[in-house]
Amino acid sequence: MKTKRLAIGFLVLSLLACNFVTQLVSPATATPLPTLTPTASLTPTPVPLVPAFIPAECATTPLATISPDTVLAQPTQTIEPNPDISKSTQLRVLEELADIVEKVYVYPDFNGKNWSEIVSKYRSKIEAGLDTETFYVEMQAMINELEDEHSFFLSPLEVKASEAELRGENDFVGVGIYSIPDEERQTFTVISTFPDSPAEHAGIKSHDKILQVDGVTLEVNADTARRIRGPQCSALVLTVQSPNEAPRDLLLIRAPINGSLRIEAKLVPTTDGSKIGYIFIPSFFDETIPPQIETALNDFGELDGLILDVRLNGGGSSSVVDPILEHFVSGKRGEFVSRESKRSMNVKANPIHNSQTVPIIVIVSEDTVSFGEIFSGVLKDAGRAKIVGQTSLGNVEVLHGYDFDDDSQVWIASETFYSAFSDANWELTGIVPDVPAFAEWDTFTFETDPSVAAAVALLGHK
Repeated sequence: MKTKRLAIGFLVLSLLACNFVTQLVSPATATPLPTLTPTASLTPTPVPLVPAFIPAECATTPLATISPDTVLAQPTQTIEPNPDISKSTQLRVLEELADIVEKVYVYPDFNGKNWSEIVSKYRSKIEAGLDTETFYVEMQAMINELEDEHSFFLSPLEVKASEAELRGENDFVGVGIYSIPDEERQTFTVISTFPDSPAEHAGIKSHDKILQVDGVTLEVNADTARRIRGPQCSALVLTVQSPNEAPRDLLLIRAPINGSLRIEAKLVPTTDGSKIGYIFIPSFFDETIPPQIETALNDFGELDGLILDVRLNGGGSSSVVDPILEHFVSGKRGEFVSRESKRSMNVKANPIHNSQTVPIIVIVSEDTVSFGEIFSGVLKDAGRAKIVGQTSLGNVEVLHGYDFDDDSQVWIASETFYSAFSDANWELTGIVPDVPAFAEWDTFTFETDPSVAAAVALLGHK
Protein backbone atom coordinates (compact mmCIF):
# COMPACT_ATOMS: atom_id res chain seq x y z
CA MET A 1 0.00 0.00 0.00
CA LYS A 2 1.25 3.47 -0.84
CA THR A 3 2.00 5.97 1.89
CA LYS A 4 0.23 8.62 -0.15
CA ARG A 5 -3.52 8.51 -0.48
CA LEU A 6 -5.66 10.15 -3.09
CA ALA A 7 -9.12 11.60 -3.13
CA ILE A 8 -9.64 13.02 -6.57
CA GLY A 9 -12.28 13.83 -9.09
CA PHE A 10 -9.89 13.93 -12.05
CA LEU A 11 -6.25 13.11 -12.55
CA VAL A 12 -4.81 14.76 -15.61
CA LEU A 13 -4.87 18.28 -16.95
CA SER A 14 -7.66 19.53 -19.13
CA LEU A 15 -8.06 18.49 -22.73
CA LEU A 16 -6.71 21.89 -23.71
CA ALA A 17 -3.34 21.10 -22.17
CA CYS A 18 -1.75 18.47 -24.40
CA ASN A 19 -0.32 16.00 -21.89
CA PHE A 20 3.07 14.58 -22.83
CA VAL A 21 1.66 11.06 -22.78
CA THR A 22 -0.29 11.77 -25.95
CA GLN A 23 1.88 14.47 -27.49
CA LEU A 24 1.89 14.60 -31.29
CA VAL A 25 5.31 14.57 -32.93
CA SER A 26 4.49 14.88 -36.65
CA PRO A 27 6.18 17.79 -38.47
CA ALA A 28 4.21 20.90 -39.28
CA THR A 29 2.53 21.11 -42.67
CA ALA A 30 2.98 24.44 -44.42
CA THR A 31 -0.55 25.52 -45.27
CA PRO A 32 -2.16 28.95 -45.42
CA LEU A 33 -3.64 30.45 -42.30
CA PRO A 34 -7.26 29.32 -41.92
CA THR A 35 -10.01 31.70 -42.94
CA LEU A 36 -12.82 31.66 -40.38
CA THR A 37 -16.41 31.94 -41.46
CA PRO A 38 -18.45 34.02 -39.00
CA THR A 39 -21.59 32.41 -37.61
CA ALA A 40 -24.77 34.01 -36.39
CA SER A 41 -23.72 33.61 -32.77
CA LEU A 42 -20.05 34.55 -33.16
CA THR A 43 -18.47 37.59 -34.73
CA PRO A 44 -14.75 36.89 -34.69
CA THR A 45 -12.18 39.51 -35.55
CA PRO A 46 -10.74 39.50 -39.08
CA VAL A 47 -7.80 37.40 -40.14
CA PRO A 48 -4.92 37.22 -40.99
CA LEU A 49 -3.63 37.53 -37.44
CA VAL A 50 -0.23 38.15 -35.97
CA PRO A 51 0.92 35.87 -33.15
CA ALA A 52 1.29 37.68 -29.85
CA PHE A 53 4.26 35.50 -29.02
CA ILE A 54 6.67 33.34 -31.00
CA PRO A 55 8.60 30.91 -28.78
CA ALA A 56 12.36 31.18 -29.11
CA GLU A 57 12.63 27.62 -30.38
CA CYS A 58 10.19 28.51 -33.17
CA ALA A 59 11.83 31.77 -34.27
CA THR A 60 13.38 30.27 -37.39
CA THR A 61 10.48 27.94 -38.22
CA PRO A 62 8.17 29.07 -41.05
CA LEU A 63 4.76 29.94 -39.66
CA ALA A 64 2.46 27.05 -40.51
CA THR A 65 -0.93 25.81 -39.52
CA ILE A 66 -2.50 22.39 -39.75
CA SER A 67 -6.01 22.18 -41.10
CA PRO A 68 -8.62 20.83 -38.66
CA ASP A 69 -9.19 17.73 -40.80
CA THR A 70 -5.46 17.03 -40.94
CA VAL A 71 -5.12 17.40 -37.18
CA LEU A 72 -7.88 14.88 -36.53
CA ALA A 73 -6.41 12.46 -39.07
CA GLN A 74 -3.01 12.38 -37.42
CA PRO A 75 -2.22 9.38 -35.22
CA THR A 76 -1.68 10.06 -31.55
CA GLN A 77 1.79 8.85 -30.61
CA THR A 78 3.29 8.30 -27.20
CA ILE A 79 6.84 9.22 -26.31
CA GLU A 80 7.47 5.61 -25.39
CA PRO A 81 5.27 2.52 -25.62
CA ASN A 82 4.17 0.46 -22.68
CA PRO A 83 6.45 -2.61 -22.55
CA ASP A 84 4.76 -5.71 -23.90
CA ILE A 85 3.60 -8.21 -21.31
CA SER A 86 2.64 -11.84 -21.73
CA LYS A 87 -0.78 -13.40 -21.33
CA SER A 88 0.37 -15.02 -18.08
CA THR A 89 1.39 -11.61 -16.71
CA GLN A 90 -1.94 -10.14 -17.78
CA LEU A 91 -3.78 -12.91 -15.94
CA ARG A 92 -1.63 -12.41 -12.85
CA VAL A 93 -2.36 -8.67 -12.79
CA LEU A 94 -6.07 -9.41 -13.21
CA GLU A 95 -6.14 -11.89 -10.33
CA GLU A 96 -4.16 -9.59 -8.02
CA LEU A 97 -6.42 -6.67 -8.91
CA ALA A 98 -9.53 -8.77 -8.28
CA ASP A 99 -8.18 -9.83 -4.89
CA ILE A 100 -7.40 -6.24 -3.90
CA VAL A 101 -10.96 -5.15 -4.67
CA GLU A 102 -12.31 -8.17 -2.74
CA LYS A 103 -10.31 -7.20 0.36
CA VAL A 104 -10.27 -3.39 0.52
CA TYR A 105 -13.08 -1.89 -1.59
CA VAL A 106 -14.98 0.46 0.69
CA TYR A 107 -18.34 -0.99 -0.36
CA PRO A 108 -18.68 -4.62 0.83
CA ASP A 109 -21.45 -5.18 -1.73
CA PHE A 110 -19.13 -3.88 -4.48
CA ASN A 111 -21.42 -0.91 -5.00
CA GLY A 112 -24.26 -3.26 -5.90
CA LYS A 113 -22.28 -4.96 -8.69
CA ASN A 114 -21.53 -8.67 -9.20
CA TRP A 115 -17.75 -8.43 -8.93
CA SER A 116 -17.12 -12.14 -9.53
CA GLU A 117 -19.08 -11.96 -12.76
CA ILE A 118 -17.22 -8.82 -13.84
CA VAL A 119 -13.83 -10.45 -13.19
CA SER A 120 -14.88 -13.59 -15.06
CA LYS A 121 -15.85 -11.51 -18.10
CA TYR A 122 -12.46 -9.82 -18.31
CA ARG A 123 -10.58 -13.04 -17.60
CA SER A 124 -12.27 -14.53 -20.65
CA LYS A 125 -11.14 -11.56 -22.75
CA ILE A 126 -7.52 -12.07 -21.69
CA GLU A 127 -7.66 -15.80 -22.34
CA ALA A 128 -9.00 -15.09 -25.83
CA GLY A 129 -5.94 -12.89 -26.46
CA LEU A 130 -5.29 -9.19 -25.89
CA ASP A 131 -2.35 -7.06 -26.94
CA THR A 132 -0.72 -5.09 -24.16
CA GLU A 133 -2.33 -1.73 -24.85
CA THR A 134 -5.79 -3.27 -25.17
CA PHE A 135 -5.24 -5.14 -21.91
CA TYR A 136 -4.60 -1.90 -20.03
CA VAL A 137 -7.70 -0.31 -21.58
CA GLU A 138 -9.74 -3.34 -20.51
CA MET A 139 -8.45 -3.16 -16.93
CA GLN A 140 -9.66 0.42 -16.68
CA ALA A 141 -12.98 -0.67 -18.19
CA MET A 142 -13.24 -3.38 -15.54
CA ILE A 143 -12.69 -0.87 -12.72
CA ASN A 144 -15.21 1.47 -14.35
CA GLU A 145 -17.86 -1.20 -13.92
CA LEU A 146 -17.81 -0.54 -10.17
CA GLU A 147 -19.30 2.88 -11.01
CA ASP A 148 -17.96 4.71 -7.96
CA GLU A 149 -16.58 7.51 -10.19
CA HIS A 150 -13.34 7.36 -8.25
CA SER A 151 -11.36 4.13 -8.53
CA PHE A 152 -9.07 3.85 -11.55
CA PHE A 153 -6.33 1.84 -13.22
CA LEU A 154 -3.12 3.22 -14.75
CA SER A 155 -0.84 1.65 -17.33
CA PRO A 156 2.93 1.94 -16.66
CA LEU A 157 3.17 4.96 -18.97
CA GLU A 158 0.20 6.62 -17.26
CA VAL A 159 1.82 5.96 -13.87
CA LYS A 160 4.88 7.93 -14.96
CA ALA A 161 2.71 10.78 -16.24
CA SER A 162 0.61 10.87 -13.07
CA GLU A 163 3.66 10.88 -10.80
CA ALA A 164 5.24 13.69 -12.81
CA GLU A 165 2.02 15.70 -12.63
CA LEU A 166 1.86 15.24 -8.86
CA ARG A 167 5.43 16.55 -8.61
CA GLY A 168 4.38 19.58 -10.65
CA GLU A 169 6.57 18.48 -13.55
CA ASN A 170 4.14 19.01 -16.39
CA ASP A 171 5.77 18.51 -19.76
CA PHE A 172 3.69 18.79 -22.91
CA VAL A 173 3.38 20.58 -26.24
CA GLY A 174 0.44 22.95 -26.49
CA VAL A 175 -0.60 26.49 -25.73
CA GLY A 176 -0.56 26.29 -21.92
CA ILE A 177 -4.22 26.46 -20.89
CA TYR A 178 -5.66 24.71 -17.85
CA SER A 179 -9.42 24.58 -18.31
CA ILE A 180 -12.61 22.96 -17.10
CA PRO A 181 -15.00 21.29 -19.55
CA ASP A 182 -18.72 21.66 -18.95
CA GLU A 183 -20.44 18.79 -20.72
CA GLU A 184 -23.95 20.07 -20.04
CA ARG A 185 -23.21 23.53 -21.49
CA GLN A 186 -20.65 22.23 -24.04
CA THR A 187 -18.10 24.84 -23.07
CA PHE A 188 -14.44 25.01 -22.06
CA THR A 189 -13.60 27.73 -19.56
CA VAL A 190 -10.07 28.79 -18.65
CA ILE A 191 -9.05 28.23 -15.06
CA SER A 192 -5.50 29.48 -15.52
CA THR A 193 -2.60 29.63 -17.95
CA PHE A 194 0.88 28.27 -17.46
CA PRO A 195 3.64 30.83 -16.84
CA ASP A 196 5.35 32.17 -19.97
CA SER A 197 3.06 30.09 -22.17
CA PRO A 198 1.67 31.14 -25.58
CA ALA A 199 -1.75 31.47 -23.96
CA GLU A 200 -0.45 33.81 -21.26
CA HIS A 201 1.39 35.96 -23.81
CA ALA A 202 -1.79 36.14 -25.91
CA GLY A 203 -3.69 37.62 -22.98
CA ILE A 204 -5.93 34.62 -22.29
CA LYS A 205 -7.13 34.87 -18.71
CA SER A 206 -9.10 32.97 -16.13
CA HIS A 207 -12.88 33.03 -16.86
CA ASP A 208 -12.36 33.22 -20.65
CA LYS A 209 -14.23 30.69 -22.80
CA ILE A 210 -12.57 28.82 -25.67
CA LEU A 211 -15.21 28.71 -28.40
CA GLN A 212 -13.45 27.54 -31.54
CA VAL A 213 -10.18 26.06 -32.76
CA ASP A 214 -9.29 26.93 -36.36
CA GLY A 215 -12.90 27.83 -37.03
CA VAL A 216 -14.31 24.58 -35.63
CA THR A 217 -16.71 24.96 -32.70
CA LEU A 218 -15.51 22.92 -29.74
CA GLU A 219 -17.54 20.11 -28.27
CA VAL A 220 -16.82 18.24 -25.05
CA ASN A 221 -15.64 14.98 -26.61
CA ALA A 222 -12.50 13.04 -27.45
CA ASP A 223 -11.76 15.09 -30.59
CA THR A 224 -11.28 18.29 -28.61
CA ALA A 225 -7.86 17.31 -27.29
CA ARG A 226 -6.72 16.38 -30.78
CA ARG A 227 -7.79 19.76 -32.17
CA ILE A 228 -5.63 21.56 -29.60
CA ARG A 229 -2.68 19.21 -29.91
CA GLY A 230 -0.18 19.51 -32.67
CA PRO A 231 3.49 19.60 -33.53
CA GLN A 232 5.80 22.03 -31.82
CA CYS A 233 5.94 25.40 -33.63
CA SER A 234 2.73 24.81 -35.59
CA ALA A 235 0.04 27.48 -35.32
CA LEU A 236 -3.63 27.48 -34.43
CA VAL A 237 -6.34 30.10 -34.17
CA LEU A 238 -8.40 30.13 -30.97
CA THR A 239 -11.68 32.00 -30.76
CA VAL A 240 -11.87 33.27 -27.20
CA GLN A 241 -14.54 35.17 -25.31
CA SER A 242 -14.10 37.03 -22.05
CA PRO A 243 -17.12 37.66 -19.80
CA ASN A 244 -19.43 40.32 -21.26
CA GLU A 245 -17.16 40.91 -24.26
CA ALA A 246 -17.30 40.02 -27.95
CA PRO A 247 -15.41 36.94 -29.17
CA ARG A 248 -11.91 37.53 -30.50
CA ASP A 249 -9.50 35.45 -32.58
CA LEU A 250 -5.96 34.79 -31.37
CA LEU A 251 -3.13 33.20 -33.31
CA LEU A 252 -0.96 31.02 -31.07
CA ILE A 253 2.14 28.95 -31.75
CA ARG A 254 2.28 25.55 -30.04
CA ALA A 255 5.33 25.24 -27.80
CA PRO A 256 6.75 23.04 -25.05
CA ILE A 257 5.06 23.75 -21.72
CA ASN A 258 6.89 22.94 -18.53
CA GLY A 259 6.19 23.64 -14.89
CA SER A 260 3.42 23.38 -12.36
CA LEU A 261 -0.05 24.69 -11.80
CA ARG A 262 -0.16 27.98 -9.99
CA ILE A 263 -2.44 29.41 -7.39
CA GLU A 264 -3.89 32.90 -7.60
CA ALA A 265 -3.18 35.00 -4.52
CA LYS A 266 -4.20 38.64 -4.09
CA LEU A 267 -5.72 41.10 -1.68
CA VAL A 268 -9.40 41.82 -2.14
CA PRO A 269 -10.20 45.52 -2.65
CA THR A 270 -12.35 46.80 0.23
CA THR A 271 -13.88 50.13 1.12
CA ASP A 272 -13.59 49.83 4.90
CA GLY A 273 -9.80 49.56 5.08
CA SER A 274 -9.82 45.86 5.94
CA LYS A 275 -7.09 43.55 4.68
CA ILE A 276 -8.62 40.41 3.18
CA GLY A 277 -6.53 37.84 1.37
CA TYR A 278 -7.79 35.64 -1.45
CA ILE A 279 -6.18 32.36 -2.56
CA PHE A 280 -7.54 30.31 -5.46
CA ILE A 281 -6.40 26.67 -5.13
CA PRO A 282 -6.96 24.92 -8.49
CA SER A 283 -6.06 21.39 -7.39
CA PHE A 284 -4.65 19.28 -4.59
CA PHE A 285 -2.80 17.13 -7.14
CA ASP A 286 0.38 19.19 -7.40
CA GLU A 287 3.00 19.15 -4.66
CA THR A 288 4.26 22.61 -5.63
CA ILE A 289 1.01 24.15 -4.38
CA PRO A 290 1.72 24.03 -0.60
CA PRO A 291 4.92 26.11 -0.92
CA GLN A 292 3.04 28.55 -3.18
CA ILE A 293 0.41 29.00 -0.46
CA GLU A 294 3.10 29.38 2.19
CA THR A 295 4.67 32.16 0.13
CA ALA A 296 1.31 33.86 -0.32
CA LEU A 297 0.56 33.81 3.41
CA ASN A 298 3.99 35.20 4.21
CA ASP A 299 3.51 37.96 1.64
CA PHE A 300 0.05 38.84 2.97
CA GLY A 301 1.21 39.33 6.55
CA GLU A 302 -1.45 39.80 9.24
CA LEU A 303 -4.95 39.61 7.76
CA ASP A 304 -8.45 40.65 8.80
CA GLY A 305 -9.92 37.82 6.78
CA LEU A 306 -8.96 35.10 4.29
CA ILE A 307 -10.92 33.62 1.38
CA LEU A 308 -9.86 30.15 0.20
CA ASP A 309 -11.40 29.34 -3.18
CA VAL A 310 -11.67 25.60 -3.94
CA ARG A 311 -14.80 25.75 -6.09
CA LEU A 312 -13.01 24.14 -9.06
CA ASN A 313 -10.78 21.84 -7.00
CA GLY A 314 -11.21 18.22 -8.05
CA GLY A 315 -9.22 16.79 -5.13
CA GLY A 316 -5.79 15.21 -5.08
CA SER A 317 -3.28 13.79 -2.64
CA SER A 318 -2.92 13.87 1.14
CA SER A 319 0.69 14.96 0.57
CA VAL A 320 -0.70 18.23 -0.78
CA VAL A 321 -3.72 18.75 1.49
CA ASP A 322 -2.05 18.02 4.83
CA PRO A 323 0.64 20.75 4.78
CA ILE A 324 -1.98 23.32 3.70
CA LEU A 325 -4.37 22.43 6.51
CA GLU A 326 -1.53 22.86 9.01
CA HIS A 327 -1.61 26.61 8.47
CA PHE A 328 -5.23 26.87 9.59
CA VAL A 329 -6.12 24.10 12.08
CA SER A 330 -4.51 21.64 14.46
CA GLY A 331 -5.39 18.49 16.37
CA LYS A 332 -7.64 15.58 15.44
CA ARG A 333 -9.94 16.61 12.60
CA GLY A 334 -11.70 13.33 11.85
CA GLU A 335 -11.30 9.72 10.83
CA PHE A 336 -10.79 7.80 7.63
CA VAL A 337 -12.93 4.68 7.90
CA SER A 338 -12.37 1.50 5.91
CA ARG A 339 -14.27 -1.79 6.08
CA GLU A 340 -12.08 -3.07 8.89
CA SER A 341 -10.32 -0.15 10.57
CA LYS A 342 -10.12 3.56 11.28
CA ARG A 343 -7.26 6.02 11.18
CA SER A 344 -7.24 9.54 12.51
CA MET A 345 -6.56 12.73 10.62
CA ASN A 346 -4.22 14.56 12.98
CA VAL A 347 -2.94 17.98 11.97
CA LYS A 348 0.09 19.68 13.51
CA ALA A 349 -0.17 23.46 13.60
CA ASN A 350 2.14 25.44 11.33
CA PRO A 351 0.96 29.06 11.63
CA ILE A 352 2.09 31.83 9.31
CA HIS A 353 1.36 35.24 10.83
CA ASN A 354 -2.22 34.90 12.14
CA SER A 355 -3.30 32.07 9.84
CA GLN A 356 -4.45 29.91 12.78
CA THR A 357 -6.89 32.56 14.01
CA VAL A 358 -7.85 34.68 11.00
CA PRO A 359 -11.54 34.38 10.02
CA ILE A 360 -11.79 32.19 6.92
CA ILE A 361 -14.36 31.79 4.15
CA VAL A 362 -14.13 28.78 1.84
CA ILE A 363 -15.80 28.96 -1.58
CA VAL A 364 -17.16 25.64 -2.89
CA SER A 365 -19.33 24.40 -5.77
CA GLU A 366 -20.51 21.20 -7.42
CA ASP A 367 -17.01 20.97 -8.92
CA THR A 368 -15.43 20.76 -5.45
CA VAL A 369 -14.67 17.07 -5.09
CA SER A 370 -13.08 14.61 -2.66
CA PHE A 371 -10.14 16.17 -0.80
CA GLY A 372 -11.58 19.49 -1.93
CA GLU A 373 -14.70 18.59 0.07
CA ILE A 374 -12.76 17.13 3.00
CA PHE A 375 -10.60 20.27 3.19
CA SER A 376 -13.68 22.53 3.20
CA GLY A 377 -15.67 20.39 5.62
CA VAL A 378 -12.81 20.08 8.09
CA LEU A 379 -12.38 23.84 8.27
CA LYS A 380 -16.14 24.37 8.66
CA ASP A 381 -16.73 21.68 11.30
CA ALA A 382 -13.74 22.84 13.33
CA GLY A 383 -15.31 26.29 13.53
CA ARG A 384 -12.45 27.79 11.54
CA ALA A 385 -14.40 28.71 8.43
CA LYS A 386 -17.77 29.46 6.96
CA ILE A 387 -18.77 28.23 3.52
CA VAL A 388 -19.99 30.27 0.55
CA GLY A 389 -21.07 28.97 -2.83
CA GLN A 390 -22.96 25.94 -4.06
CA THR A 391 -23.53 22.61 -2.30
CA SER A 392 -20.93 20.06 -3.43
CA LEU A 393 -22.08 16.71 -4.75
CA GLY A 394 -20.65 14.55 -1.96
CA ASN A 395 -17.73 12.31 -2.84
CA VAL A 396 -15.28 11.88 0.02
CA GLU A 397 -13.94 8.43 -0.76
CA VAL A 398 -10.18 8.05 -0.32
CA LEU A 399 -8.16 5.87 -2.67
CA HIS A 400 -5.31 3.52 -1.80
CA GLY A 401 -2.79 2.68 -4.49
CA TYR A 402 -1.33 -0.74 -5.32
CA ASP A 403 1.57 -1.53 -7.67
CA PHE A 404 1.85 -4.52 -9.96
CA ASP A 405 4.97 -6.25 -11.29
CA ASP A 406 4.50 -4.70 -14.74
CA ASP A 407 4.65 -1.20 -13.11
CA SER A 408 0.94 -0.57 -13.63
CA GLN A 409 -1.19 0.60 -10.71
CA VAL A 410 -4.71 0.42 -9.43
CA TRP A 411 -6.22 3.01 -7.09
CA ILE A 412 -9.21 1.67 -5.17
CA ALA A 413 -11.75 3.58 -3.07
CA SER A 414 -10.86 2.11 0.31
CA GLU A 415 -11.99 4.65 2.91
CA THR A 416 -14.49 7.39 3.51
CA PHE A 417 -14.10 10.36 5.86
CA TYR A 418 -16.04 11.37 8.95
CA SER A 419 -15.56 14.63 10.84
CA ALA A 420 -14.52 14.66 14.49
CA PHE A 421 -16.96 17.53 15.14
CA SER A 422 -20.27 16.35 13.71
CA ASP A 423 -22.21 13.28 12.64
CA ALA A 424 -22.62 14.63 9.11
CA ASN A 425 -22.18 12.14 6.26
CA TRP A 426 -20.61 14.31 3.56
CA GLU A 427 -20.89 11.46 1.06
CA LEU A 428 -24.67 11.93 1.28
CA THR A 429 -25.01 15.65 1.95
CA GLY A 430 -22.01 17.21 0.26
CA ILE A 431 -20.59 20.39 1.78
CA VAL A 432 -23.50 22.77 2.33
CA PRO A 433 -22.74 26.52 2.18
CA ASP A 434 -23.69 28.89 4.97
CA VAL A 435 -24.45 31.45 2.27
CA PRO A 436 -25.44 30.32 -1.25
CA ALA A 437 -23.71 32.41 -3.92
CA PHE A 438 -22.99 30.90 -7.30
CA ALA A 439 -22.50 31.86 -10.94
CA GLU A 440 -20.91 29.99 -13.83
CA TRP A 441 -17.16 30.61 -14.00
CA ASP A 442 -17.33 32.14 -17.49
CA THR A 443 -19.92 34.79 -16.55
CA PHE A 444 -17.83 36.99 -14.27
CA THR A 445 -14.38 38.33 -13.52
CA PHE A 446 -12.73 38.53 -10.12
CA GLU A 447 -14.03 42.06 -9.69
CA THR A 448 -17.65 40.95 -10.33
CA ASP A 449 -17.47 37.53 -8.63
CA PRO A 450 -20.68 37.07 -6.56
CA SER A 451 -19.06 34.42 -4.36
CA VAL A 452 -16.18 36.71 -3.42
CA ALA A 453 -18.64 39.53 -2.71
CA ALA A 454 -20.68 37.21 -0.47
CA ALA A 455 -17.51 36.06 1.29
CA VAL A 456 -16.43 39.63 2.06
CA ALA A 457 -19.89 40.41 3.42
CA LEU A 458 -19.91 37.26 5.56
CA LEU A 459 -16.58 38.33 7.01
CA GLY A 460 -18.32 41.53 8.09
CA HIS A 461 -16.50 43.83 5.71
CA LYS A 462 -17.26 45.71 2.53
